[in-house]
Amino acid sequence: MFKAIIFLLRFYLFWLIFFFAERLVFILYFAARLKHIALAEIIKSFLYGLWMDCSMAGYISALPLLIFIFTWHFRSIRFPKKIMIWYTRTLIVLFAILCAANFNIYREWGSKINYKALDFFFTSPTEAAASSASSPLLLSFVIITLLIAFGFWLSARIIQLSLPPKPGYAVSIPLSLLTLGLTFLAIRGNTGVTPMNESMAYYSSNQLLNHAAVNTEWSLIHDILANQYGNKNPYNYLPNQEAEEVVRQLFKPTDSPTETIVKNQNINIVPIIMESFTANIVESLGGEKGITPGFEQLAKNGLLFTHAYAAGDRTDKGIIAVLSAFPSQAVRSIIKVNNKLTRLPSLPGEFAKKGYHTSFYYGGESEFYNFKSYMLSHSVSRIVDIHDFSQKDMNSKWGTYDHVVYRRQLEDMDKEQQPFFSIILTLTNHEPFELPVKSHFPGDAIGQKFRSTAYYADSCLTDYLQQAEKRPWFANTLFIIVADHGHRLPDEKYEINRPERFHIPILLYGGALKDEYRGKRIDKVTSQVDIAAILLNQLRMNASAFTWSKDVLNPTIPGFAFYNWDNGFGFTTAQQTISFDNTGKTITYRRENNLPETDKQLLLYGKACMQEVFQQYLDY
Repeated sequence: MFKAIIFLLRFYLFWLIFFFAERLVFILYFAARLKHIALAEIIKSFLYGLWMDCSMAGYISALPLLIFIFTWHFRSIRFPKKIMIWYTRTLIVLFAILCAANFNIYREWGSKINYKALDFFFTSPTEAAASSASSPLLLSFVIITLLIAFGFWLSARIIQLSLPPKPGYAVSIPLSLLTLGLTFLAIRGNTGVTPMNESMAYYSSNQLLNHAAVNTEWSLIHDILANQYGNKNPYNYLPNQEAEEVVRQLFKPTDSPTETIVKNQNINIVPIIMESFTANIVESLGGEKGITPGFEQLAKNGLLFTHAYAAGDRTDKGIIAVLSAFPSQAVRSIIKVNNKLTRLPSLPGEFAKKGYHTSFYYGGESEFYNFKSYMLSHSVSRIVDIHDFSQKDMNSKWGTYDHVVYRRQLEDMDKEQQPFFSIILTLTNHEPFELPVKSHFPGDAIGQKFRSTAYYADSCLTDYLQQAEKRPWFANTLFIIVADHGHRLPDEKYEINRPERFHIPILLYGGALKDEYRGKRIDKVTSQVDIAAILLNQLRMNASAFTWSKDVLNPTIPGFAFYNWDNGFGFTTAQQTISFDNTGKTITYRRENNLPETDKQLLLYGKACMQEVFQQYLDY
């Protein structure tokens, strides 16, 4: 009996050691971010993560245990040793690959590998490969190889496949019940009310250490199940009616008149959604000098919103925020769900009703992130994408270079009947950061490549608008220049919970803008989702369907922004910014200290927004 238990314990122990090795790799990879953290604090991640490792080891051990018990009670059946070996080795290979993928994803997104990452990989493999182009492939390969070699070597020495004699029924039945019970307890994590969850591994004010403590495989399986089969709101902080009321008061419209910044109400609209055009590359917004000189000149002749924030951290979230004024849904993406995206309000849909000619220009595949379905569902009559351009004008991964797309849009607008609503989504400022011209910033470092593609994107935008100014339709056109999201580059100073990761430019530009607003700056805090209310109110159109959008040009409307990422959110005003981690249930960032009442109020606002936007996502 004891020999049988020892066999199972050795199998279980192997996986605990393997998970220890995975965690060690993760911490070593991000060691530079932890250089100011005490060693004792780092070591705690192994201790706090142990219970989750035990739970995952319990899941893995469940199948061999059931086979083991089956062979105990059916004496003629032998334990399948070869199956056991292949089962173990298959998981070792799979987990080694997940380990390498995990730290590459974490570097980009600030979250561990999850359902969203796998969905991105399987639905858009080409784009996923492009996004990972800056990943250290050699290092990833080395880590995978070492983990597999270590796993094979260790399993051969720890897992004992020379099984003891089968016990009699007097022993096998209670032994079966005992081992099943212990395995269930390991999986559940404790005997209390609350079963195993990620927050049990959280212990530090440093989020990287908390994420290191979380078992990667356990977290991934849990996230897949929650996204594929879960239909519950994971952000239930408040009674539903209270959350609804808080949000209603936050976004309560006003009857007072707004500032009028456009010359008439029948103008052409061109939203230009710039890939990764973070405020960190715009000098006038506190970013680096010399990366976007063209934008700096454009801002002198446009209306610049200096404290604007993206709704989320990916293009799928940004395009919905800009065109439908719907906030990011954190771990979900409404644009991927056809029966939901069709129910969203949209700017192209509203302008199509008014007789506008609508179009969408994108150098990549319009099927990416379900853009095509969204556009066609919302009355966009013309879609120009990668299939409309020559191969010689494309980079190796994403598609057509920005300057070619801009040129095509200019040519088409020269023939387009006015008024028109024409959307441009750029793509060159994206990994692998390839250029059709010489890099402006020398060097192969990822930050330098990003600076060069951002410089190129800026020059393309500037040239496009200079060429547009020569067109007769320019005088009656408003260009809305906005980033789709922020970015960790160029200098990787900010973690995902910092507001700087979401700070973006919004610039209104063009002949339709009144002269007195050219060169003016709006310092009120605003968001991508506010573009809809601002624009529709200017043109005396009904904005009531866009309930998450507020007209910050109206002096009676308060300025604030809500944004989120995988399982966390931020809420910012002129006075304070807070970031909240949903797993650890803690505030992880405060811009100002010693504002407890303000923190409490903003936390309430953020929780209500997170709960309500996800509930609306479920209800659509």
